[in-house]
Amino acid sequence: MDPLDPPAAVKRLGQNFLIDPNIIRKIVALAEVGANDHVLEIGPGRGALTDLLCKTAGRVTAIEVDPRLHAYLAERQHDYPNLDLILADALTYPLESLPAGTIVVANLPYYISTPLLFALLDQRDRFPRLVLMLQNEVADRLVAKPGTSDYGVLSVMAQYAAEITKGFRVSAQCFRPRPEVGSAVVLLRTRVQRELSPAEEPKFAAIVKAAFAHRRKTLVNSLRDEGYDQIRIAGALEQLALPMSVRAEVLSLEQLIRLSRLMLFPS
Repeated sequence: MDPLDPPAAVKRLGQNFLIDPNIIRKIVALAEVGANDHVLEIGPGRGALTDLLCKTAGRVTAIEVDPRLHAYLAERQHDYPNLDLILADALTYPLESLPAGTIVVANLPYYISTPLLFALLDQRDRFPRLVLMLQNEVADRLVAKPGTSDYGVLSVMAQYAAEITKGFRVSAQCFRPRPEVGSAVVLLRTRVQRELSPAEEPKFAAIVKAAFAHRRKTLVNSLRDEGYDQIRIAGALEQLALPMSVRAEVLSLEQLIRLSRLMLFPS
């Protein structure tokens, strides 16, 4: 194979390369990338999105886990003088090493999109905006409202960290090879103000996970089964004027924050 021929996609790495230039332009426009911006791209693949990012941003850091694709892009490095190309796993890369104000633009591998999203949101003080291509099902969960079947832990924790809007759907025809699932691009604007302190946030996350651990059960029973004190749960629900029969999926983010505070610091 010619070293400048693009490598074939590897299924186990979830590689589906974006090929539609119109979608690429829409992604960069949604991210509001400017000449003074530093952009993080995860999974540059064959460089279609990387090319426009490098033409639009001041600096681009691109993390690629596949040595073949890394080598392919490195051969074209002279086309991207403002590109820092890194061979690494984004799940273990030290995101804290990136400068504050970095904009994230990525076509995330769908099989690791959720842990990658949480890793990025853990560093949300560093990233004012994230524009992510995700499986449509995950995008729906990110923007889901209380009382819907898509609403769960991912919805609550992501919405706690960011204001999220679903930008647009992307047809499977825009990729090679074509994925078997639908795709969508979402915009996350991370929240500067936090409702909880850094010490409270892990405890809040634990309560949210416990609340949704048994979706068919009431909130009281789900939390009890995960080790929380039933009397304390009942007291918190009473103060929130919620019935004992309530289920986690009908509570808003604000109600779950208040529930967490009442359970952690009962009056």
